[in-house]
Amino acid sequence: MKKMTVMLFVTLVTIGAKAQFYAQGGLNLANITNTNNGQTEKNHWLPTFNAGLISRFGISSSFDLELGILFTGKGSKAETYFNNDADYVKTKFNPLYLEVPLNAVVKIPLDTKTKSNIFFHAGPYIAVGIGGKSTTESSIIGFKSSSSNKIKFSNDDPFTSRQDDAAYDKLKRFDYGFNFGGGIDFGKLLLKVNYGVGLAKINSTQSNNTVDDKNKFRTLSISLGIPLGR
Repeated sequence: MKKMTVMLFVTLVTIGAKAQFYAQGGLNLANITNTNNGQTEKNHWLPTFNAGLISRFGISSSFDLELGILFTGKGSKAETYFNNDADYVKTKFNPLYLEVPLNAVVKIPLDTKTKSNIFFHAGPYIAVGIGGKSTTESSIIGFKSSSSNKIKFSNDDPFTSRQDDAAYDKLKRFDYGFNFGGGIDFGKLLLKVNYGVGLAKINSTQSNNTVDDKNKFRTLSISLGIPLGR
């Protein structure tokens, strides 16, 4: 048992010593599903951002693991027009999360000197809500109004969906799902495209996440990573 513990410790230290860290930042295009089969019809993509640190462990030239901690924006915006577009209600909610992704990375080497490669990645993520706001703007028969509220997060069990008084400014604190995507590692710059598929009903009073695929995050990200200390 002691030998196994020592071997595991040495393995973790070795992997950690080979890890390459990156400062990552980029654009998110966020949305939320509103149909039973997980589509985002009649909602619009909300531009927001992602920023944080990721690490790759240098396991081999063709395979790696990627772990990160990201400050990331999610949400959506919706616009409803009526009376020949004279009246409208526009809603936007932009919650902010700390997200931890863990991806398996498959690499196709391009140049051994620069260590450049094409890569594809996939894996789970977990996230916790830490802030954000929701805004509403309306015009009804010429009367205009607007409001802005800080997003309030509940502490409900993340694996169920029941939430009292759910709304765009009242969300479940915990989100989870999976990521997939790919990109190019130029050696001195990492270009990545990622699509995040949320599995938690983030603002729903239904008691089961699998009843349908409404109220789940969908987030397209385009990011740049700059290696630290390479």
